[in-house]
Amino acid sequence: MSYQEEYERSLQDPAGFWAEQAQRIDWFRPADEVLSTDEHGLYRWFKGAMTNTCYLALDYHVENGRGDQVALYYDSPVTQSKKAYSYRQMRDEVAKIAGGLKRLGVSKGDRVIIYMPMIPQAVMTMLACARLGAVHSVVFGGFAPHELAIRIDDAKPKLIVTASSGIEVDRIIPYKPMVDKAMELAAYKPEKVVIYQRKLGALVPAKDYDIDFDQMLSEAETVGCTPVYATDPLYILYTSGTTGKPKGVVRDNGGHAVALRYSMEKIYGIKPGDVYWAASDIGWVVGHSYIVYAPLLTGASTVLFEGKPIRTPDASTFWRIIAEYKVKVMFTAPTAIRAIRKEDPQGDFIKQYDLSSLKYQFLAGERCDVATLGWAEKQLGVPVIDHWWQTESGWPMLANFPGIELMEVKPGSVTKPVAGYDLQILNEAGEAAAPNEEGYVAVKLPLPPGCLPSLWQNPLGFKDSYLERFPGYYFSGDGGFKDEQGFTYITGRVDDIINVAGHRLSTVEMEEVVAAHPAVAECAVIGVNDDLKGQIPMALVVTSVQQIDYQDLSTEIVAAVRSEIGAVAALKKVLVVGRLPKTRSGKILRKLLRAIANQEEIRIPSTIDDPAIVQEITDIIHPNLKQINL
Repeated sequence: MSYQEEYERSLQDPAGFWAEQAQRIDWFRPADEVLSTDEHGLYRWFKGAMTNTCYLALDYHVENGRGDQVALYYDSPVTQSKKAYSYRQMRDEVAKIAGGLKRLGVSKGDRVIIYMPMIPQAVMTMLACARLGAVHSVVFGGFAPHELAIRIDDAKPKLIVTASSGIEVDRIIPYKPMVDKAMELAAYKPEKVVIYQRKLGALVPAKDYDIDFDQMLSEAETVGCTPVYATDPLYILYTSGTTGKPKGVVRDNGGHAVALRYSMEKIYGIKPGDVYWAASDIGWVVGHSYIVYAPLLTGASTVLFEGKPIRTPDASTFWRIIAEYKVKVMFTAPTAIRAIRKEDPQGDFIKQYDLSSLKYQFLAGERCDVATLGWAEKQLGVPVIDHWWQTESGWPMLANFPGIELMEVKPGSVTKPVAGYDLQILNEAGEAAAPNEEGYVAVKLPLPPGCLPSLWQNPLGFKDSYLERFPGYYFSGDGGFKDEQGFTYITGRVDDIINVAGHRLSTVEMEEVVAAHPAVAECAVIGVNDDLKGQIPMALVVTSVQQIDYQDLSTEIVAAVRSEIGAVAALKKVLVVGRLPKTRSGKILRKLLRAIANQEEIRIPSTIDDPAIVQEITDIIHPNLKQINL
């Protein structure tokens, strides 16, 4: 069957199409309705069906002859350690961790926050929560205590599972003190903090609420899988919101399993027994979907990598891992490829390794520039596929399809919509845009399985954020266009979210931190295009005092953003301006500021209060662009 036939079938009969795909999942109980709506009028998949995601990811494969196959390769150049876990070993370890969590009072529906580095215990804790029917919420280790506290207050977890430390190239990251600080800041107080001791020399202050991870296991019994409804939540993953408050994206159990199982074969060309590697972090959606769940649901082997594309020890690391574990498909962000290219422009490291196992290189997380795509294609000698999706979707929305039909790779394009996504480009009036006309990227409802059914305990917020802009559609928040052949191009965010090295961050949230400085009267944070990271933030501030040391102000603001949001925010440039461009009603014209900073064509809005400010701002920003990433 061709791509077009598969795609059209998924749109003409969504319930029938996904019912067929669901047959590949081992259900405890079949669905009463494949597609239905809930009490809030939101679409749900596989109502009444029962399953358990941990069972599908581990126990099922042990019971069906894959017990001795490697489920997970752990490779940590930062600690110079490696380990392989078979499906049987993973199942047994996870069952013991689940028993430990159960002994601490965790049961079906409870939330557990996981704040851990890229270690096997983090993956196993995710699966242990799924085994119990508990809801995990993984928080990226680069987030500061303030961010962790916000997530604690929203999720209200029974407990937090963390580690004593992580490693950032050659620097120890003390996780436990950050958790303790978050516990102080949070209004809601989890009962316990479970700590996996890595014994790397990090400070681990003792608190009354502490439980040692290994001690928890020593007192635990193994437990089986708790049946849950397909519509029950599997996890909450917080993504940046334009209001500055993170949004808790909910993923259900049933639709998630069906969609990820489908994606591995049809999009990535992965079958049971293959080796798949997503070089991401479990704190992001890529890590959830394609380090942990999708490979294991498929019966493939996944790679858990604790390191960086460069400096651990050098730009050869990715190629060593592909060769060593016989990786068939790799998935990373364009930022990683750009970093490697900068260190090894001629691809000399690549030539040192046998990469014959690699069939496809996938890229996502940010827009891939044509030069990076071309370099990777030339050096690797395999199709390099840029594809597009979001935390909200949980799996690809636009892609090429080696598992169905490998189409032309058009540099700059993320190819065509995935089955189930009636993806359209709409103009301001909500009508279909013409070919090559830029508009808003939207998906006609219902969204396919695997996408967020709602936000955590906030269905109204879900409707406000995604469904109101274009009634009957999910609005992605991105702009784009389709060419005459239907190939889609994503041009970037149309709101105030920026993408720093594949990490979606709210400029509104950064502005709140910047504005809190006593010398700042008002400010704007914008994303500036960057060859390496995709975008990096820049702060423009109007000071409230006339006499001030600009260097000290910049240093203090950068430090505050790092403390409140985390180093991942990457704010390094603060510019002092006399005023900010505004509408006559007083709204700051951030789109205009972005255009100036990115040296795009300037269209001065008719609503601007003083057009002369455009030149004033340009004269300040442009001389500083070369130093912005220092």
